[in-house]
Amino acid sequence: MGDMKYERGKGKMLIRIVKMTFELDKVADFLAVFEENKLLIRQMEGCSHLELLQDYSHPNSFTTYSYWEDEEALNKYRNSTLFKNVWAKTKVLFSEKPIAFSLKKHTMVN
Repeated sequence: MGDMKYERGKGKMLIRIVKMTFELDKVADFLAVFEENKLLIRQMEGCSHLELLQDYSHPNSFTTYSYWEDEEALNKYRNSTLFKNVWAKTKVLFSEKPIAFSLKKHTMVN
């Protein structure tokens, strides 16, 4: 198998995934909110990675994928003024209820 690596998850790192579906005419509004705040979110203490993914077949569906040091770091962000401001601007644009969950790495194969 050559260069393939196998690793079991270590530590308390938390992976946060939030799937959001927007009204078609509100996508540009959401992208503006994300663009305006992405660096502030990424620079939050405990955040080591932030991505915005767009659904391949549904252009109004987006998912944020972020890494947090632990649940405490995520909760600190979720209780911050930044989150409250971003979420207030974002939630009014939804066409469906968002789906959010937290994961930890179990197995990674490179």
